[in-house]
Amino acid sequence: MTEERTRYSDAELEEFKQLVTEKLQKAMEELDFYKKQLSGRADTSDAKLKGLDDGNVSAEVERTTAMAGRQAKLIKHLQNALIRIENKTYGICSVTGKLINKDRLRLVPHSTKSIEAKNSR
Repeated sequence: MTEERTRYSDAELEEFKQLVTEKLQKAMEELDFYKKQLSGRADTSDAKLKGLDDGNVSAEVERTTAMAGRQAKLIKHLQNALIRIENKTYGICSVTGKLINKDRLRLVPHSTKSIEAKNSR
């Protein structure tokens, strides 16, 4: 009888650490890009005047702000994933306590729930 694993090996955790770190770096670059876009719009007096007249500018600022907010949230999730990797609790479903499938973690590396747990809610 094969015993069910309760955590990923140190080598597997290192692989995930690299993946999460790469995604975190990319997410931070994207957030920086959004912040520069927003700050560029706010810094020009022309943009302030246009914003009063042009609903498109306002909609674009709202869209960029929302995208920046999503990136900030993703960054926090990825940082938490790195903490779980360091604590060796990464990849353990917060609902079932079983290991989350590796393919799922490769697609959504900040995942805290298995597909089984996510579907049962």
